[in-house]
Amino acid sequence: MKITSAEEAVGLIKSGDRVFVQGAAMTPNELVDALCERHKELENVEIVSIHTEGNAFYTEEPYSNSFHLNSCFVGGNVRKSVNNSKSGYIPIFLSEIPWLFKRNILPLDVAIVQVSQPDKHGYCSLGVSVDVALPAVRTAKKIIAQINPYVPRTHGTGIVHIDEIEFAIEINRPIHEHNPGIISDLEHEIGANVASLIEDGATLQMGIGNIPNAVLDNLKNHQRLGIHTEMFSDGVLPLIEQGVITGENKAVKRGKIVSCFAVGSRKLYDFIDDNPICDFRDSGYTNDTARIRRNPKVTAINSAIEIDLTGQVCADTIGSYQFSGVGGQMDFIRGASLSEGGKPIFAMSAATKKGVSKIVPFLKEGAGVTTTRAHVHYVATEYGVVNLYGKNLQQRAKALTSIAHPDHREALDKAAYERFHQ
Repeated sequence: MKITSAEEAVGLIKSGDRVFVQGAAMTPNELVDALCERHKELENVEIVSIHTEGNAFYTEEPYSNSFHLNSCFVGGNVRKSVNNSKSGYIPIFLSEIPWLFKRNILPLDVAIVQVSQPDKHGYCSLGVSVDVALPAVRTAKKIIAQINPYVPRTHGTGIVHIDEIEFAIEINRPIHEHNPGIISDLEHEIGANVASLIEDGATLQMGIGNIPNAVLDNLKNHQRLGIHTEMFSDGVLPLIEQGVITGENKAVKRGKIVSCFAVGSRKLYDFIDDNPICDFRDSGYTNDTARIRRNPKVTAINSAIEIDLTGQVCADTIGSYQFSGVGGQMDFIRGASLSEGGKPIFAMSAATKKGVSKIVPFLKEGAGVTTTRAHVHYVATEYGVVNLYGKNLQQRAKALTSIAHPDHREALDKAAYERFHQ
């Protein structure tokens, strides 16, 4: 490994290369920005990533004349680009993204990552974003890295040896943080409704945001909970400190928090750093349905943009507008439903902040079905919880209408009658 400047490091990249960029809290912004500065001498460079933080200049003029984003997830920094002709979005389960690299469907020329300082054996950690970064560095022809003392050293499989890294730069700045927001009364109500479904000894999967944190905040009287998830955030820390999360009932990695990435505050990263309780793996491991289902009482908590009266879930588009991505929702919804005593749950507010119902007669034109109606079991809003499993279409419509916002129930009843004639 040669320590050099960002300009020299990205000089390895040639026109026509396919370049992977590590994402989430670990986004290597300094190297990415240096690559964008080469836009006048490069053409047809493909960027492959999931969600990234910070600027994504490669999606903007004049850089987008030289770079093309082919994204497996969509965050706010690339959303506009993905919805015009500048970038592409690949609908794919998070569990299967590693196969794109391993099976040479998207063979990688270069992987750009951010890593910890090497240990005495020469191994650097991929930090809190092992997810698809690990299969990327295992398959890419060349690796460029930025070494940062702020990167937590994570236990698990997310390591890369300095001999595997072609060029590296040294930086010294905090990785990206997301501090917990203030939980509203409405979110507390949703959280309490979801928490009522969670049993002692359950294995949890949850995401980031106020509703997952509201659920966790309502679990202080639970016992022997475990974590096997694609990601986690600060909401788990109080439950670990209080002895609620122990992982003692888990079948896969008993006693450990299994995840492929984490996003949160500095406190969360300090907790993760060199902590053997945290076991970080690639998404092909964490999101493997066959592995998820081995755990007892897997309780998967996911969100939706809208749900139609038959139970179809749209969680990644607003009509035809690509808002986020498929991600790992289906991996865990299916894994939970196959787990002994498992519960797949959708948790959402009944209406948007503008008062638009999230429970609708039909999904918007062009909307993607992220989770099919055959996979959906529990749906929770601030107005209650229903279980759609085993219910016919008419029964589902009545159940979902019962937890819709009161302002919309009459219209939903009318739409259900017009569709089902009863």
